[in-house]
Amino acid sequence: MYDYLSSAVVTLLVTLDPPALAPMFISVTRGMTPAERRQVAYRASLIAFLIMAFFAVAGQETLRLLGIGLPAFRIAGGLLLFTIAFEMVFDRRNARKSEMAETAITKDQIRNIAAFPLAIPLMAGPGAITAMLLLAGRAHDDPLLISLLLLVTALLIAVCLAVLLLADRVARVLGTTGNAVLTRLLGVILAALAVQFLIDGAKAAFGLA
Repeated sequence: MYDYLSSAVVTLLVTLDPPALAPMFISVTRGMTPAERRQVAYRASLIAFLIMAFFAVAGQETLRLLGIGLPAFRIAGGLLLFTIAFEMVFDRRNARKSEMAETAITKDQIRNIAAFPLAIPLMAGPGAITAMLLLAGRAHDDPLLISLLLLVTALLIAVCLAVLLLADRVARVLGTTGNAVLTRLLGVILAALAVQFLIDGAKAAFGLA
């Protein structure tokens, strides 16, 4: 149980990447009042948690209905997470997210930015959703492990919410250099986790486990 819990914390922490949310949040909420920014932060966090909780609880059943085996998804998910890790290490992910944020502003989607681009894809993006499905698969429908996964998700979304509410301070403390170093470090950790998912998927697919 401890191994599962630690794996869930690390995997979701690096895919959610809370510190990177601060500059994005400042960008997409530019011109809003403090009250409006708080409202957007709470709403985005709630939407992101509900999306991730859905994939934790119903993700495996969805895969079964689609006829997708867990080993295949582990391999595909590992490849996707490795791609995201590559972008983090070489600073391509933040550039792509910044472009999404600017697109939302230019289209005057102020009322909807809590859902897009904050909740999706900046918080509950492909990497986080893939991580949820992979972690739920490792739980093997164990109610206790699924409950732990939901608890970890709620706590980390709460961390993301705190970062959004304190975005100006977080961005000021980390600075450009600090944020870049932290993102690259998390990217290296995510790359290692992605390779482990690939190995586990290959073992299960070829009956080597």
